[in-house]
Amino acid sequence: MNNMLHPSLNPHLFSPQVEKIPTRNGYGDGLLELSETKPEVMVLTGDLAESTRVLAFWKKYPERFVECGVAEQNMMGVAAGLALAGKIPFVSSYAVFVPGRTWDQTRVSVCYSKSNVKIAGAHSGISVGPDGATHQALEDIAITRVLPNMTVIVPCDAEETRKCTLAVAQMQGPAYFRFAREKTPVITTVQTPFEIGKSILMRTGEHVTLVGCGPLLHEALLAAHELSRDGIEAEVINMHTIKPFDHAALEASVLKTGCVVTIEEHQVAGGLAGAVAESLGRHHPVPMESIGMQDSFGESGEPDELLTKYGMRAKDIVLAVHDAILRKQKNLKR
Repeated sequence: MNNMLHPSLNPHLFSPQVEKIPTRNGYGDGLLELSETKPEVMVLTGDLAESTRVLAFWKKYPERFVECGVAEQNMMGVAAGLALAGKIPFVSSYAVFVPGRTWDQTRVSVCYSKSNVKIAGAHSGISVGPDGATHQALEDIAITRVLPNMTVIVPCDAEETRKCTLAVAQMQGPAYFRFAREKTPVITTVQTPFEIGKSILMRTGEHVTLVGCGPLLHEALLAAHELSRDGIEAEVINMHTIKPFDHAALEASVLKTGCVVTIEEHQVAGGLAGAVAESLGRHHPVPMESIGMQDSFGESGEPDELLTKYGMRAKDIVLAVHDAILRKQKNLKR
């Protein structure tokens, strides 16, 4: 089965001892790399320098760092002004605050003005854990991808987050990317390709398409591994860029498999599932199931407990695959 996997993936991704690193660490590492080559990069935060992993940048380049305090809406306005002055500001906060609390400023000062602001939303998803529902961003993909001129990216691990940080600095215009608090498996490597707007075919298959983003891609790969034992070969797509969306890759896959399951740590309404449904509705409708938050807030608990309770594990993906394939078979009999 290994020859079905993208050759650049971590060879230990199915091992219980696979290395786990918070995706937010990749953001901090990426900023330090950028600091050497792009002096126009500046970093802003709202009293969350350590949590968002920008503390090292602050210590190295205090003159390029702005501590805005707990005033996120003002921080977004400051960032827009810096961008219009030729800087590349990275706004760093929890995703429930940025873009959650700053949606108006993001819409008008950043997106309407096409300001070159990069927005980093930390602590996304229910895996924030004990912080509870108020701090578990589950709507941020939906409220950012609807904004004109905004690029939206959801990296799958620390390495891809590092690459994402470098990539958004190279592009012109607003960008939002989200990452998690908890340590999650590193499934990609330095050699794994990353290009904004271009998905990655992580595993080939012919019976069902699994489209995922963020750290839950590891669960998708585990599910594909398990399904293979029963003779079901799942194609796994890393749809790290939600906007602009890679319609061509999705259509090419479902033309082969005939059904799809989406996987995300976000509300299924308006997130990756929404983007996939919109794309397939226009180009090639097929039976579809979705793994994610089903119109619910989260709650306090350990990350593993919450992911299990809300049905975001490999076993839940396997069940969704069987449902999608059953619907496909029923359609073929009509």
